[in-house]
Amino acid sequence: MRHMRRSGHRTSRIARPVFVHHVFTIQQKVCKRMAQPAPTPDTLREALRAVTDPASGRDIVTAGLVEGIEVRGGLVQVALLTDRAHAAAMEPVARAAEAVLARQPGVTNAAAVLTAHKPAAPASPPRGHGHGPAAGQGQGQRPNLLLPGVGAIVAVASGKGGVGKSTVAVNLAVALARQGHRTGLLDADIYGPSLPRMLGLARKPEVRGQRILPLDAWGLKAMSIGFLVEEETPMIWRGPMVMGALEQMLGQVEWGTLDIMVIDMPPGTGDAQLTISQRLTLAGAVIVSTPQDIALIDARRGVRMFERVRVPVLGLVENMSFFSCPNCGHHSEIFGHGGARQEAHRLGTDFLGEVPLLLDVREASDAGTPITASAPDGEAARAFDAIAARVWQKISGQRAAAGPRIVIE
Repeated sequence: MRHMRRSGHRTSRIARPVFVHHVFTIQQKVCKRMAQPAPTPDTLREALRAVTDPASGRDIVTAGLVEGIEVRGGLVQVALLTDRAHAAAMEPVARAAEAVLARQPGVTNAAAVLTAHKPAAPASPPRGHGHGPAAGQGQGQRPNLLLPGVGAIVAVASGKGGVGKSTVAVNLAVALARQGHRTGLLDADIYGPSLPRMLGLARKPEVRGQRILPLDAWGLKAMSIGFLVEEETPMIWRGPMVMGALEQMLGQVEWGTLDIMVIDMPPGTGDAQLTISQRLTLAGAVIVSTPQDIALIDARRGVRMFERVRVPVLGLVENMSFFSCPNCGHHSEIFGHGGARQEAHRLGTDFLGEVPLLLDVREASDAGTPITASAPDGEAARAFDAIAARVWQKISGQRAAAGPRIVIE
């Protein structure tokens, strides 16, 4: 028993310093947050009087620049009024506001966004390359507290492991980036991160001040706990530490402005799924399954979970839909075929497409070269391209309820 305790302690000492240096002592923040009173908009507004408006010389509250403060637990977002002509000059003010808010008791993450009121425009389809106001926020949708610069967030999930969810998530993200959309990819599987291997990344991200810079690969920005620890280091963490890690990879990573972020969810329907659905305004979820009945049962649970937390299900993807022989091209339905399509129809959601079981997909994933990038004209890449186009079409067509339009400059 004594040996086991030493072993466990030694493991945590290996993992913890790496993470502390890069993601800011999660456990201490969790405990501190639990002990401190929750911040309120009034107390935070008073704190913001310490920030000066360079144009008028008055504090930003007196100058009328604080349009609104939103508080959700320890997450705080302040909207600062400006216009396009003064947006660059207001950036230091926004950063100063974030620093002041971050020092307030009970605040775990603070974000300042520059906003401008504009008349609501008639709904129109987005431009092909997604530049301009981000896709999910153009019609009054509340910006995400943790990801204010991201237009639409899509969760790729499955009710169980082993169905190729991460493969679908990675290739969906790369396909979206190849189609011209500014794309981010977050690995939310703390216990079993797979993005470093699948993207071919073995380096640690750079840290600037209090912000982590995501890694660039295959035309997208990516972040994973696997970038911060050794590949074989087990993450022996309890729930609060996992949730803290997720929040920090969302809120303390310099994602910048993105049209869409794809989140590779951990398998199942547990704490991580609940935290992400509560902390973020998800544009929708993509459920991955294989055709056989045993996988579809778990996919059904995934659909119902997102329905319970009021996240729209964009549709189902049937992975490993059929085996395509690399020698003769013959199709064999090893796991059955069409089960996900039938289940989507039964559940009243869309069927987004099917991906064949190909040796090239597995080899490309193991080599860190996603099939959509390494063989863009191949059968699998074409399948992922079609799914990505369908996902973008669906999230671009979503329009929030009427209300004041907030444009992030």
